[in-house]
Amino acid sequence: MTTSITLNNGVELPAIGLGVFQTPPAETVDAVAAALRTGYRHIDTAAAYGNEREVGQGIRESGVDPADVFLETKIWISDYGYDETLHAFDKSAGKLGVDQLDLLILHQPLPSAFERTIGAYRALEKLLADGRVRAIGVSNFMPAHLTQLLEQTEVVPAVNQIEVHPYFQQKDLQELHREHRILTQAWSPIGGITSYRESARRSFDEPVILAIGEKHGRSAAQVMLRWHLQHGIQVIPKSTKPERIAENFDIFDFELTADEVAQIDALDTGARGGPDPESITLETYGRPIPEA
Repeated sequence: MTTSITLNNGVELPAIGLGVFQTPPAETVDAVAAALRTGYRHIDTAAAYGNEREVGQGIRESGVDPADVFLETKIWISDYGYDETLHAFDKSAGKLGVDQLDLLILHQPLPSAFERTIGAYRALEKLLADGRVRAIGVSNFMPAHLTQLLEQTEVVPAVNQIEVHPYFQQKDLQELHREHRILTQAWSPIGGITSYRESARRSFDEPVILAIGEKHGRSAAQVMLRWHLQHGIQVIPKSTKPERIAENFDIFDFELTADEVAQIDALDTGARGGPDPESITLETYGRPIPEA
């Protein structure tokens, strides 16, 4: 099993990275350092997470050469617009302690002010052309948002980072990605978001997944991550526990059968766990991103 994926511009991205969404800054340094010592070489953060500075510190404290770490972050909607997004890059790069980012993406579409979204993406294109970033993309863009973006910009996004897990697979959106050679990057790939509501059906407790895991001697999380990889989806599971971080990375030495993959495919409920991208507005979600 290959441990990396080639993006549509030829840049290599590790097949699995560490996500740090909702990881408190105080815990981020140790989580990042633990992941890199385990073997991860991709860290995914965002300006809105408030922990970019600690991600940079974790990389420096890990003992791993920063040049070997694929670093990804996201521009928040409050910094959309051409000039604003160019400055947002400076803020993120300053906090992370780098001159160049491997992957820079827009965190959300802003349907109520899509011209600002377009301006922000054109700024990403400028940063790409100038060599300040190696690849650009988007996150949480639905088919209509992607189609509009493709019509008004020049560079096809390298990735669209979206909610994907066995209970919410967004198959139509993934098909659109394949048409344009956009990589599907899964946030909440092991369905952590399904645990947020007390009455929710939790992917970790899914009998189908547990039964497959028992056959392979693997955890539910490992089965789900393996399922993603066999579909060509890049994953960024989140954990702050060193043992879980290591467990999530240990997915390259077993393979699900076609029947097992199909069983997990059949679990799709179509129920989104995160906010509807159409509901994102500056009024409800806007917040200032501090300077570096």
